[in-house]
Amino acid sequence: MKPLHVTLLAAGLSLAAGAPARAQMGMDFFKKPAIADLFKPVVGSGSVYETERDQKKSTIEMTVVGQESVDGKDAFWLEFGHSDQRTGRMAYAKMLVTKDDFQFHRMIFQQPGQPAMEMLMNPGAQQRSHMADEMEKWHKVGEETITVPAGTFLCDHWAKDDGKGDVWASSKVTPMSLVKEVTPTNSMTLVKAISDAKDHITGTPMKFDPEAMKRQMMQKQNPQ
Repeated sequence: MKPLHVTLLAAGLSLAAGAPARAQMGMDFFKKPAIADLFKPVVGSGSVYETERDQKKSTIEMTVVGQESVDGKDAFWLEFGHSDQRTGRMAYAKMLVTKDDFQFHRMIFQQPGQPAMEMLMNPGAQQRSHMADEMEKWHKVGEETITVPAGTFLCDHWAKDDGKGDVWASSKVTPMSLVKEVTPTNSMTLVKAISDAKDHITGTPMKFDPEAMKRQMMQKQNPQ
């Protein structure tokens, strides 16, 4: 099962085709209390999480590292950092997201020691529909106070309709409001707030070449 932040990102990418695509799906996340409304960006702030999957722990950082205007709307650079379990180094990706409609407009990522790459976003109708269905499966079930390493928070408790996911969210946590998530295979817990977030992606991004990335991965798996 995908963690919530992955589902939210995929949903944002799926909606990147624009308002006409959303209209065709007959939905708008921000006209009802949907889980996508948990996006609460504050430039320079963010959160650090400990994740556990199959008894393996890793670290994820979520921060907001900049703000721009897109077609007259406020847009924020949402950056994710994830620790490489083999090297301990962080890989980063950032997405330019308009807050009011949760549309993703650009995506740039950078692996350790590699140049920054910008990926084109052109999801198909089937992918958009699937992500829309995933977002509809979450509903708020009440309020609870929970304690995590980062402190004690009064949270909205969201549950997945199939009973296989719970999320506790607080408006005091940026950028995704996430305090804790538990699924049958994953957990994600807030361990620290960040107040001095900086952009970790450097250099002018190159156009993403998926074939070149495949070759690099094959070379790593089969070194000469």
